[in-house]
Amino acid sequence: MNLTGIIGYTITPFTENNNVDFKQLETVIDTLLDAKVDAIAALGSAGEAAYLSEDEWESVASHTVSYVAGKVPVVVGIAELTTAQAVKRAKYAHKIGADVVMLSPFSYYKLNEDEMFLHYKSVSDATPLPIMIYNNPATCGVDMSPQFMLKMVDGIENARWIKESIGDIQRMHKIYKLSKGSVPFFNGCNHMALEALNAGAVGWCTIAPCLIGDQPKQLFDAIKNSNNEKARELFYQQYEFLEFIVRSGLAAAVKAGMSAQGIQVGHPRKPLLPLTPLKQEKLKS
Repeated sequence: MNLTGIIGYTITPFTENNNVDFKQLETVIDTLLDAKVDAIAALGSAGEAAYLSEDEWESVASHTVSYVAGKVPVVVGIAELTTAQAVKRAKYAHKIGADVVMLSPFSYYKLNEDEMFLHYKSVSDATPLPIMIYNNPATCGVDMSPQFMLKMVDGIENARWIKESIGDIQRMHKIYKLSKGSVPFFNGCNHMALEALNAGAVGWCTIAPCLIGDQPKQLFDAIKNSNNEKARELFYQQYEFLEFIVRSGLAAAVKAGMSAQGIQVGHPRKPLLPLTPLKQEKLKS
């Protein structure tokens, strides 16, 4: 699979009774498709995957795959404390017809490289789905070096891509340089999109299209077409917004933004809190 471009993330909408709102999940998916994303990712941190019950997690995954119906590839995020649970969810993702799993080494104890390698290999051995290695130490508690992630791509059969979200452009340069450009990697740090795409990232994983339509896709296309002036113009139109949603919490910010646009998707689940009125006004601006 040649996965490139904009991977758009879904939020998980909730009803007033705090149940998953599948009808509004379809609205979110339609919003992403209208924004011309190249793939849709469910159950990331912005989708509040950590706060869903097992039944809810499976229902969101299966409903997303079913509703997208092959229009674009579907990526399912997996971030579990135990390898057994990660394997179980990867098998479920394969069963329902997902195209890719995005696997994070979520950790309470700080995992060493041998432990992380075995975690990824166990998931790879359990399902034929290709794996995107996701480095996000801010939420997962462990930081994987470019050298180690490339070692996993080389040594684990289904490991195909890297998503780097640490926020250091040097990581992108190292992945590209060490692999001689042979290992595709994605930007996961919203406000670094311009630098990351120029550093060789094959795409950008972002929830921004939920609120700003195809602007991320326009930025990607401008860089792909070597229109650097247009790319800078597009990026700086988005920059303050991208920085704000990251700083304010993706789930809370995007839910507030969709509400401001007349799409009622509920509040984040506690312990997450909605945006304050002051932040809501800032987001509207």
